[in-house]
Amino acid sequence: MSITKQGIPIFAGAADDTEDSVYRKVSWRLLPFLGVLWVLAWLDRVNIGFAKLQMLDALHFSEAVYGLGAGIFFLGYFFFEVPSNMLLQKIGAKKTVMRITICWGVICMLQTFVTTPTQFYILRFLLGAFEAGFYPGVILYLTYWYPSQRRARAFGTFMSASAIAGVLGGPIAGWIMTSMGGVHGMHGWQWLFVIEGIPSVLAGIFAWFYMTDKPEQARWLTDNEKRVVLEALKRDNAAMGERGHDWRSLFTNPKVWLLIAIFFCLLCANSTLTFWIPTVIKDVGFTTPMAVGWIAAVAYLCGAVGMIVNGAHSDRRNEVRWHFSGAAIIGGASMALLAVMLGAQVISPVIALLAMTAALVGTMSAIPVFWQLPNRYLAGSAAAVGVALINSVANLAGFGAPYVMGLIKNATGKLTTGLYIVAVIEVLAALLVLIGIRQLGNKREA
Repeated sequence: MSITKQGIPIFAGAADDTEDSVYRKVSWRLLPFLGVLWVLAWLDRVNIGFAKLQMLDALHFSEAVYGLGAGIFFLGYFFFEVPSNMLLQKIGAKKTVMRITICWGVICMLQTFVTTPTQFYILRFLLGAFEAGFYPGVILYLTYWYPSQRRARAFGTFMSASAIAGVLGGPIAGWIMTSMGGVHGMHGWQWLFVIEGIPSVLAGIFAWFYMTDKPEQARWLTDNEKRVVLEALKRDNAAMGERGHDWRSLFTNPKVWLLIAIFFCLLCANSTLTFWIPTVIKDVGFTTPMAVGWIAAVAYLCGAVGMIVNGAHSDRRNEVRWHFSGAAIIGGASMALLAVMLGAQVISPVIALLAMTAALVGTMSAIPVFWQLPNRYLAGSAAAVGVALINSVANLAGFGAPYVMGLIKNATGKLTTGLYIVAVIEVLAALLVLIGIRQLGNKREA
């Protein structure tokens, strides 16, 4: 039981109902808009996978050139994520999000004019540099609003937008590339970059007027609702105990490097699927952009469901290790099965696509649960820098994995060997969590 300022007792059940009601309001205000921005970011990041189906022939690029260009995006991520999150902590989320979103939209549109590999590499690097602060920035931003027992669901809801982007992105890309080819003398893949870049610029402008940096600044909450949120965060900070606040200690913290290794292994799988799913679908016999788009859409829809369900179940059980590891093992095993199917002399398209979908579901479902781990060890400026550091270093997997897959495809004509390697790496992520992270019930893990 708690006591109001007027001395009126409130039983715990009523207080929980009040907090649930306030957080429903917070979630409806924050998550849909952040989700839309993540959809736009994801479309502008991965539309290259669909553009590839026409772009390589038009520009005479090899599979290795594509793989390097797809992956070099993450070098931009690596260099600029930490500075962006440090800036967010100083100037606030809405200024940071506005800058990031407008810039990545402009770079996306400039890809229309690529004619050489060097231009391709430069623009992909810049796209990563400008988008770098968005994902870790939102992870940090949500910790300003949600206590730890509500974060996995919030993270899962936000991150599921990447799967929704896959659902929307495939059919949209297929339609643009099929119907816009030849309009004003431009290829369909060029129109893809133009049409998908414009909404990001407009959304960035809107972010300035819509977003609120902290709960205490929210005009759309009543004073009592602000108190509910702030008290929930205060209780959570107290329950979590002492955590590192000094960001300079991150580089010598073995737990941070363990988290980097875990997320690196997971992102090897995620980036492989992200940039090669259209090619996998084509290799099993579906060659038209529209068919590839719709099949990818169904796979990503399943991924979205997996992210939300696994995140919500992790919150309800207050359990992280097995929710992460189980999903990663499913992802790795399914990717190995996909490799078996692609290496067979006679490919069963149905089994191959089911394995691809299961790999996507398992891999994506592990991501929101992972982000429960850093905030169990870090707070304050250490959390701001730590989240960005973990994401930026781990995302080097996004540079290496697509490039290596491209080299393997060039050398062998198949993705089989690369998929086997990535499957083992993803299972390693599960083992690192089970071995390196101890479960301490309702207490923080150490």
